[in-house]
Amino acid sequence: MFYCRSFREKRCIMQKLEQIILEKKLLSDGRLTEAIEISMTTFKPLQDVLVERGFIREPELLKVLAEQHGLDFVDLKKVPIDMSAVKAVSAKLASHYRIMPVKLVSGILTMAVSSPLDMSAAEDIQANLGYNVERVLACRGEILEALRKYYGVGADTVEKILTGNPDRDESEAQDVSHDLETMAEDASVVRLVNQIFQEAINDRATDIHFEVQRDDIVVRRRIDGILYDTHLPKNIRLLYPAIVSRIKLMSAMDIVERRLPQDGRCRVNIGRREYDMRISIIPAMHGEDIVVRILPTSMLFDLKELGLSVDHREMFEKLITHPHGIIFVTGPTGSGKSTTLYACLSRLNTRDRKIITIEDPVEYELKGITQTQVNHKIGLTFGLSLRSMLRHDPDVMMVGEVRDRETAEIAVQTAMTGHLVLSTLHTNDAAGGAVRLIDMGIDPYLIASTVLAFTAQRLVRVICVDCRESYESEGRQLYHGRGCASCRNSGYHGRVAISEIMPLESGIQPLILLRSSAKLIREKADSLGMRTLYQDGWDKVAQGITTAEEVLRVTSL
Repeated sequence: MFYCRSFREKRCIMQKLEQIILEKKLLSDGRLTEAIEISMTTFKPLQDVLVERGFIREPELLKVLAEQHGLDFVDLKKVPIDMSAVKAVSAKLASHYRIMPVKLVSGILTMAVSSPLDMSAAEDIQANLGYNVERVLACRGEILEALRKYYGVGADTVEKILTGNPDRDESEAQDVSHDLETMAEDASVVRLVNQIFQEAINDRATDIHFEVQRDDIVVRRRIDGILYDTHLPKNIRLLYPAIVSRIKLMSAMDIVERRLPQDGRCRVNIGRREYDMRISIIPAMHGEDIVVRILPTSMLFDLKELGLSVDHREMFEKLITHPHGIIFVTGPTGSGKSTTLYACLSRLNTRDRKIITIEDPVEYELKGITQTQVNHKIGLTFGLSLRSMLRHDPDVMMVGEVRDRETAEIAVQTAMTGHLVLSTLHTNDAAGGAVRLIDMGIDPYLIASTVLAFTAQRLVRVICVDCRESYESEGRQLYHGRGCASCRNSGYHGRVAISEIMPLESGIQPLILLRSSAKLIREKADSLGMRTLYQDGWDKVAQGITTAEEVLRVTSL
């Protein structure tokens, strides 16, 4: 049975849909007329206009269409998927028509579609695969998500490439150096890499990890600080050399070099936004591992947006008004130190101030600020850059990280000569900052007289607002996320900072001069009223921003 329909028949169907919409009072007559006019002028189906322009929510519209056409409406997130149905329809065919196979029983294939008027997929499957087709309606986004989940990201592209090389086996994948550049520039490989990047960006990933194992390729994405597996077609391992070469070409690396680590960067456009991709490749036992860090090229940095508590934000704003001195932000890698410094620089960035930074690397471009990137290959270190920066008459300087004695000494001397310096240290808490500098060889007197404050911070995941619910625990009302499609069933969506700030007050400075331990300095700071990372985290738990488990996870590092 084939499903050919004339234009006149389709128009009759649409008129009936318009009538049902009015009868069910889903839209007013005026709004429906507006949607019809948009459909006619843009040549888009009325169904697409109604959903894309927000006239009607897609599930509500599909329920009406299902009733009109005698079909069932299903929630693909709750419907069990029969893997025999998935195997029966190729990734290329399913992706082309944007349909999701759901069930295959006795030669009858049930598939989810988003439009009841599009019969081409059913015709193709019936004619070429020999199955009778039953259709159910599902939201387009759920169909696309199911395609990624059950076929893998870029499955249709992988299938297309390998279909063109049917005799290719895994042994060939290990010895294709002569053809890698040609393959890397092939449109299909380019599209595959773009699909992996776009999928990660759409899921708010900050990093993509490509890891090669003996018999598999693992791709993971870091979302809100946690790594999640990316479902990919199993045979993508045959294309991994071409993927590596494509990424090397994008980031201007040596495509032939496989024995040494390489670093590069490139920019990509996804939709209307541009992203800076920082790429690092290292040789591993079974090939080359890649980490891609994703950074938007433009961001708004604001202390209010960091999620700092009101008192901590006020302390930060007061500290950065000092004309000279050093403010250190401490914490492990990935704790948001650079973002906090950028937010401070954005607040200080006025026409009457000269601001210079030295970073490794420059993570975000800030208009109106001179930013310098270190280059160890040519000897451009933090120390050398700092000496040169002083000749440019800056008011404020940011040093991406103080990691050695030379940089620390110059930063301290800079603060003593009337400059405000912002920098980071790798310590676990604020109290450990002074001890770390003393270990580098900095005189305790210089630390006590130049450092304005040591701050420490972590990033905690925020409870997803779409699935947030309350529960009782020991007589207190707390919150957690039960998990939903918006948060990938994690219960969290986004992150905020928890922090502790230790100004070098009169009670702290004598302990630094005596070279006291971090424990003694912390105990004194606590007695002076410093709110610790743990306490700031529990305040956010009480406010329903995050969970106790999340605070324990990051403060126990």
